[in-house]
Amino acid sequence: MEWTNDGPDRVILGDNLPAIAALPDSSFRLIYLDPPFNTGRTQARTSITTKRSATGDRTGFKGQTYETVKGVLYSYDDAFADYWDFLEPRLIEAWRLLDERGTLYLHLDYREAHYAKVVLDALFGRECFLNEIVWAYDYGARATRRWPAKHDTILVYVKDPKQYYFDNEAVDREPYMAPGLVTAEKAERGKLPTDVWWHTIVSPTGREKTGYATQKPEGILRRIIQASSAPGDWVLDFFAGSGTAGAVAAQLGRRFVLVDSNPDAVGVMRARLPGNTLFT
Repeated sequence: MEWTNDGPDRVILGDNLPAIAALPDSSFRLIYLDPPFNTGRTQARTSITTKRSATGDRTGFKGQTYETVKGVLYSYDDAFADYWDFLEPRLIEAWRLLDERGTLYLHLDYREAHYAKVVLDALFGRECFLNEIVWAYDYGARATRRWPAKHDTILVYVKDPKQYYFDNEAVDREPYMAPGLVTAEKAERGKLPTDVWWHTIVSPTGREKTGYATQKPEGILRRIIQASSAPGDWVLDFFAGSGTAGAVAAQLGRRFVLVDSNPDAVGVMRARLPGNTLFT
């Protein structure tokens, strides 16, 4: 069944690369990706050959700069090479699928964020880098032989740095950390978020909990979707997991396409998403 932007919200069960390759160019205002982190676990993958193209005078998509960057990073870390052989063609598709005002949010942890920044600079162009968001949280195991790792990194890239959509006034405000240092009016209104987001993980006993291991908080997705899309815009998440991006998009009046290869994930989404969502 061919997807069109006047059709229903949709969840696709299957390998995300052929699924997103079948979607038309420039279809999405916002793409949020929370891929599996490179934790050292062995994963079976299929070797994929891709063709890339560039417009204007941008360097990347198999331009010399991109090949040089990729070669240096691959020679530095073999595990990184394996991980990015998997993720790279999917990022290329993400670039293709963004509309001219579109934004990509790539959610990673400390293992890959520094590599990803360099590679995405080459893929998208350094001028298309918008933000490095640090999501800091305060729950989970505590290391005793190093500083405990209690943050994720979300890299934000835009399709066109001259016309991307961003509306920070639409974002829910947050309390000042030192409300006594501002006026009572400002303290009551709250402040706009910065690039450091203090937000707890999904509570094991909270209403959001679906039982899906990698579920992300609705508050994180809410902020992303509010800032980088408008009501009626299409949101894509092709590592959908528990479907948080779709659930929040629906709450905010956005449209969505979600893809995941795990039947258990799709089962969670069936129970969580609006009843008119199409599952294929």
